[in-house]
Amino acid sequence: MKFVVSSTDILSHLQAISRVISNKSTMPILDNFLFELKGNTLTLTASDLEVTMVTSLALETVDGEGVIAMPSRILLDTLKKFPEQPLNFEVNLETMAVNIVTEKGKFSIVGQNGEDFPDIPHAESDKVSSFILPANTLEVGINKTLFATADDELRPVMNGILLEMSPENVTFVASDSHKLVRYRRLDLKTDFTSTFILPKKPAGLLKNVLPKQVGDVEVEFDAKNAFFTLPDYKLVCRLVEGNYPNYNAVIPQDNPYKVIIDRSEFHNTLGRVSLFSNQASNLVKLQMTANEMIVSAQDLDFSVSAHERINCQYEGDEMEIGFKSPFLADILDNLKSSEVILELSDPSRAGILLPFETDENEDELMLLMPMMINV
Repeated sequence: MKFVVSSTDILSHLQAISRVISNKSTMPILDNFLFELKGNTLTLTASDLEVTMVTSLALETVDGEGVIAMPSRILLDTLKKFPEQPLNFEVNLETMAVNIVTEKGKFSIVGQNGEDFPDIPHAESDKVSSFILPANTLEVGINKTLFATADDELRPVMNGILLEMSPENVTFVASDSHKLVRYRRLDLKTDFTSTFILPKKPAGLLKNVLPKQVGDVEVEFDAKNAFFTLPDYKLVCRLVEGNYPNYNAVIPQDNPYKVIIDRSEFHNTLGRVSLFSNQASNLVKLQMTANEMIVSAQDLDFSVSAHERINCQYEGDEMEIGFKSPFLADILDNLKSSEVILELSDPSRAGILLPFETDENEDELMLLMPMMINV
């Protein structure tokens, strides 16, 4: 079979799906991209058995049909070195020899039998649920929550993003037991109630390709797999098995103390002061008095300390609470409003951070567990 394709076009598609390929694969065939030419459509596939990603290109010049697996590393490294130009792929399906012919040269590699590539899982039609959402909404939901997922081998359910579908809304949730994010879309509804846990790797793959997608994403899922059909890509992944903890139980409901503060100023102050915290604990203290917050940190081992005042809106009793600075910085990074609301009840209970300016279709909540302050 033969086909002609733009060097930059095929490179961008292969780079997007190449993130699926694992360095620890036990099946040599999975170190390859699967090329399938049918009619004028070239379909490209990468898989690690847990996650499979598919994309396709419409070609103008083709001769024949067929399927072959080509080695991913040398193919990507070679394509990166080409300027924009047409590439002629000449594939001998009997010998698996592949020649990439350019205007000035020829590059030869050996592929493998495409029939040996694992089949893509298919949804069980009688057990599948589906819904449609805009690509940019899925992108925001993943961006808001992915940073808060855990790396916990003992509790794999915490290593992904929980998606909850209901007739009222669609909710994205992630937590590593120190911080928790709940991002709810009130403009998305389904005619059923269900949940699934999207693993971290496919969530990261979607995060990478969604910014370039315009239009809707169809999400289908059954008991084992989820299927995301984007305008230019299809992603299939095995879901995390197990039940997600009852995250609503850890969200404090009555928080009498509210601080309204400039997010950027808070973030910058935290960045400076946290440099003086103990490297083992990363503890920073927030002390609230009337319309003022004092952010402080110290490391007694090295006799260094820092504190800085920030103006804020706060009325209530004087209060001091401690947080782990990298976690607090992560949350402030992912809240995009110019001002944030910090809701507190007492120094031993979780703090809640909310955007001050909100879209009427969004309900965003971030929670951070406190650290004990040794007085």
